[in-house]
Amino acid sequence: MSRKQTKPDQDVSENDYKEGSLKRKLFIIIFGTNTPLGKSFDLVLLVLILVSVAAVMLETVSFIDERFHAELRVIEWIVTGFFTFEYLARIWVIKKPKVYIFSFLGIIDFLSIIPTYLSIFFVGSQSFAILRALRLLRIFRILKLVRFVSEAQILGKALISSRHKITVFFLALLILVFILGSIMYLIEGPEAGFVSIPLSIYWAIVTLTTVGFGDITPQTVFGQFIASVIMLLGYSIIAIPTGIVGAEIYKEVDTSVHRHNNDLICMNCGSEDHPLSANYCNNCGKKLSSEDPTHTD
Repeated sequence: MSRKQTKPDQDVSENDYKEGSLKRKLFIIIFGTNTPLGKSFDLVLLVLILVSVAAVMLETVSFIDERFHAELRVIEWIVTGFFTFEYLARIWVIKKPKVYIFSFLGIIDFLSIIPTYLSIFFVGSQSFAILRALRLLRIFRILKLVRFVSEAQILGKALISSRHKITVFFLALLILVFILGSIMYLIEGPEAGFVSIPLSIYWAIVTLTTVGFGDITPQTVFGQFIASVIMLLGYSIIAIPTGIVGAEIYKEVDTSVHRHNNDLICMNCGSEDHPLSANYCNNCGKKLSSEDPTHTD
């Protein structure tokens, strides 16, 4: 009984993605970059993102906004309409919309359209449309820079792997600036501008990071000597997190597969970045096929 009830749904699902169907064509255009239409769609998307970000930025310039406010708002609504259609289309063509909706790019796509609609009820919220600049992350997929995506993943894994060491280093650094700030407060005192321990700690952080704003400076010889030591110490400390992360990156590079096949597109979630030997999506687990990118088990 259960098989007879589920079979019609399965047939409808397969028919939706059969050769020549509208949903299949839209999927290839929106998620694929190997076809002329897919490339054109992505380039139009990239141009609209740039136009939208420029419009939001110009709207904050008073004399431009006074003269072209109506035109900028028209551009904003046109772009928002396109992005809304694109967002809904992406949800429609994927078998499991939740996978896209709650993905990183899915959240960015949603945040890029919601500010314009919120501006109807909350004045000034359209400025948050600048979040559309984050959609430029799609340029990695549009320009087929899979190598850069792979390297970004390696860097992310290296940062995660070294988080405990970085945390210990940060806590040690925090204790150090507390001690140095307290010492400078005792040596220099309010007469030299070190009116409190928190302000002295601020000076220690600025000096240790070699920023040196110059708003507070030690006046005594002993204080200047300690400041010189802190400056030299700052250069040494900068190398520590670099070495920690660098070692983890080397481990990731040594064990990671760099070659990927961007022709393998998962119809279930839209993911494209898969190893050449992959048979299943590394995001949702569905079967992949280079001959038929919409095939799933």
